[in-house]
Amino acid sequence: MNPEIANAFRLLQSGDALQAAAVCRDLLKRNPDNGHVMQLLGVSLRKLGNFEEAEQHLRRSVELSPANAEFRTNLAQLLGARGKHEQSAGEFRSAVALDARFRPALNGLARAAARLLRYEEAERAARTLVALKESDSEAWVLLGSVLHGAGRWPQARQAMERAAKLAPKHAPTRGRLAALLCDQEHAEAVLAQVAEAGRLGLADRALTMSQARALMQLDRYEEAEAVLAPLVAAAPADTESQFLLVQLRHVRGDPDFARALREAAARPDAAPPIRLLLADVLRRAGQAAAAEHMLRTMVGAYGPHPGLLGSLGALLQESGRFAEALDLTRQAAASQPEDVTAAENFVAAALCAGDPQVALPTIERFAQRTPTDQRWITYRADVARQRGEDLYAQWCDLDRVVQVFDIEPPPGYSSLEEFHAAVRPALEARHRQKSHPLDQSLRHGTQTSRGLLVGDDPLIRALLDAMADPIARYQSAMLREEAHPLYRRNVAPARMVGCWSVRLQRGGFHVNHIHPQGWISSAYYVSVPAEVADTSLRSGWIKFGEPRFPTPACEAGRFVQPKPGRLVLFPSYLWHGTTPIHGDEPRLTIAFDAAP
Repeated sequence: MNPEIANAFRLLQSGDALQAAAVCRDLLKRNPDNGHVMQLLGVSLRKLGNFEEAEQHLRRSVELSPANAEFRTNLAQLLGARGKHEQSAGEFRSAVALDARFRPALNGLARAAARLLRYEEAERAARTLVALKESDSEAWVLLGSVLHGAGRWPQARQAMERAAKLAPKHAPTRGRLAALLCDQEHAEAVLAQVAEAGRLGLADRALTMSQARALMQLDRYEEAEAVLAPLVAAAPADTESQFLLVQLRHVRGDPDFARALREAAARPDAAPPIRLLLADVLRRAGQAAAAEHMLRTMVGAYGPHPGLLGSLGALLQESGRFAEALDLTRQAAASQPEDVTAAENFVAAALCAGDPQVALPTIERFAQRTPTDQRWITYRADVARQRGEDLYAQWCDLDRVVQVFDIEPPPGYSSLEEFHAAVRPALEARHRQKSHPLDQSLRHGTQTSRGLLVGDDPLIRALLDAMADPIARYQSAMLREEAHPLYRRNVAPARMVGCWSVRLQRGGFHVNHIHPQGWISSAYYVSVPAEVADTSLRSGWIKFGEPRFPTPACEAGRFVQPKPGRLVLFPSYLWHGTTPIHGDEPRLTIAFDAAP
């Protein structure tokens, strides 16, 4: 290697990126087509935070040395850091094609493909890493993460447990295993991991976060707060722990649930993300005026940052100021073309403003990337509805895709009333919350902290088993239509991938919503208030076809009356919500998502 290039490399390795960049610039004056110097300059500029110029030089180095897998990998990593995920994945793919054993490229491709929800490609790359070196615990962690994202939870757990076995004293690996177990709601197994880490003398923030989540799933709220509060105090700018503490205190009924977050946001040195989180929490808690004031103040202080514009646009959308919301969300989406949240906010605003044509390109682009993400099916149907296309009637024929089943009592029970009398206390015992979660569609009610798929309660298991026949009948009635977003996935028996119970109280309802990661969704009624019998009032009835926000030409198209023992099945992409109940008698339900 040229001594001057070697010197620039040593400077970069020692942490002096500024001097390394200066040496590289001098070298390029004499030899402007040296790919290695161009690459070193690009990497140095990235370390200095000059991403735009870094990308220019890294791209030029690839042009000069197109067969260099390392150059393409460094470019791919920078593109990913800049949010250009499609381009990043493409460069990683090219690097792997050049060198199928180059671990950084395989690692990057697995992560980039998973980020884009292309789990088959991600799994191939991760499994290649494992095959190249089976003792690499990080490769097993990556494989576990990919499998987890793909919903293959048993295999994901096996991969993570293999990683923990290979690196038993590595706290981050145990933290990742605990996080996976926590997402799968195996709370007891999470606490066992925490205990084992403690025995080994390991301390890890991620592990402690999973411990807090597991305690919340077990309704051990006081213990969870005792774990979370010190984490927040030690790192008040950490948005993840702050939001979890807000959630915990809110469901406990704490009137000042956001106090720690508010104190952190009020600090003179508070970073924008923590202030943005407070504004988001205020919005979710119904304090729209305070949230808007905070967001506008931040825009004045920090300028029109896309994240701020997107959040302000979403708030204005909820407030019914659709023209303003469209303008802001359009700017945010244009600045973050691959950001899913920014895209969704823009699409929703455009539809509410009655401009489906402007929303369509974004919908089609994201639908092509993630065809099973129900959001883009929903919004495409809304566009069709506003434009009078036949597609809406095909995808959202409410008499066909919404089906009602009245289940039979499980074996051993003479009537459904007898069975419900037995199962109701088991469900009610799980409703330990005092208020609804801040990130769900529920208002004025409670939701079980842990899903119903985990656990060995025979009554709840019998109830869930009773759903199998209606699900099978629902699938058997589906037509064979490859172009239909519901029917084309009917290739195998559906299994429940999430299940929970909800209890509505006085004034309780669900805002209109969809289930982005579902396929078939549901509502099952265990007990309902007497007021649901009033067919003119329709209290507590489930409604279909009405978007979350008032949208031209998009009204509710069907209402279904609740009845104990009634199961309603429908596509996860279909807008659904409920009308409020007015009396003191609660409504107790079970809901689940199922996927093939």
